[in-house]
Amino acid sequence: MFAYYLDLALRSLKRNKALTALMVLAIALGIGASMTTLTVMHLLSGDPLPGRSAHLFYPQVDPDTTPPHAKEPADVMDYHSAVDLWSARRADAQTLIVDSQLKLRAPTVNLPPLMAMMLSTTADFFPMFDVPFRYGSGWSADDDAKRARVAVISADLNDKLFGGADSVGRTLRLRDSDVRIVGVLKPWRPSPLFYEVAGGRYAHGDTAGFYGKPEDVITPFFTGLEINDGSFQQFNCWHVPDTPGHLEDAPCEWVTLWVQLGDASKVAAYRRFVADYAARQKSLGRFVNADNTRLRSLMQWLDYNGVVPSDVRLQTWLAFAFLVICLFNTVGLLLAKFLRRGGEIGVRRALGASRAAVFAQCLVEAGLIGLLGGIGGWLLTLGGLWLVRRQPTPYADLVHLDTSMFLVTFALAIAASLLAGLLPALRASRIAPALQLKTL
Repeated sequence: MFAYYLDLALRSLKRNKALTALMVLAIALGIGASMTTLTVMHLLSGDPLPGRSAHLFYPQVDPDTTPPHAKEPADVMDYHSAVDLWSARRADAQTLIVDSQLKLRAPTVNLPPLMAMMLSTTADFFPMFDVPFRYGSGWSADDDAKRARVAVISADLNDKLFGGADSVGRTLRLRDSDVRIVGVLKPWRPSPLFYEVAGGRYAHGDTAGFYGKPEDVITPFFTGLEINDGSFQQFNCWHVPDTPGHLEDAPCEWVTLWVQLGDASKVAAYRRFVADYAARQKSLGRFVNADNTRLRSLMQWLDYNGVVPSDVRLQTWLAFAFLVICLFNTVGLLLAKFLRRGGEIGVRRALGASRAAVFAQCLVEAGLIGLLGGIGGWLLTLGGLWLVRRQPTPYADLVHLDTSMFLVTFALAIAASLLAGLLPALRASRIAPALQLKTL
């Protein structure tokens, strides 16, 4: 029966090509606009570490001793709090993170020095965040303790300096210090750059910066502090540091800590550990707000920081409003089309067709229009995403139509057209056959 209805729908669409084109165009425009913005939203708000994010947590404490005190602790920690929690080894894995800018060059390569971002972290960073390697690997916990002069570099930097060849074992000069390359990453672009959604270069509400590229050089945490001493930016200071540039003992927040916890019991235990640590620091006179601690999961942390740019959310709502307008136009066109076929429908009813059969026939026709509109909407979506990639935004190069959004394009188009066809199909199925036969 479906094949019969489909054949009737094709014949009906061919009879009035201009009206068919208008309906298909209305669906295509609405789908193209909504899917372009929905795809961008999907890419910017997705889980950056599927399967792992539920086990990654972001602890916070509040060492600030100056009133008035905020309801939420600062996004990052002071050096002593972060290192104390990291050194306790109370999580399955933990990593310290801070970034800075420096000048680098390869002594054996005839290229001018480059300004690059350096990430200083600890050995657990790579397995915790599933960082992929092309050559070599990360360093060990022993290298952290010994402040080894080693580094991991990005695929982009490896291409610039060494033409993409295996550069493990070669020397890189960071500022005035030489380090040995122990690993080269594969092209890696987490979206968003979740491990830095706090402080540093994203501390001033620049949500678009959450989608920048990872750092070109990664060094052990304490090694990086020695190499680039005085170049780390503080997120917040509650007193003027006694020695500008030396932040280890300064009353400033500038270090990020991430921990990995395997199950709910470990999460609860670590939350108690952080609270107990804050209480101990209060008893020592270093903290004032001992009860102002937090432990958020990765996705909770991203939601708390509102990583999706507000203009993208607004554009998505506007695009779906435009889709609704297109659907109303489609409803009017379908209503006119179906009611003009009153005589044909009356004959079918007189020959024994039920209201349900007429209703189903009209919905199949509406669904076919949606399918054709989906094809047009898919092409318009590809064009819209091409235009987004030409925009000067940090996330522009991330925008593409993946398989799931491709399927959503057609599902949304067919669903929208079926929804638009409900009222016209219902009206058509209620046409009185006797009245229509009198007019023939």
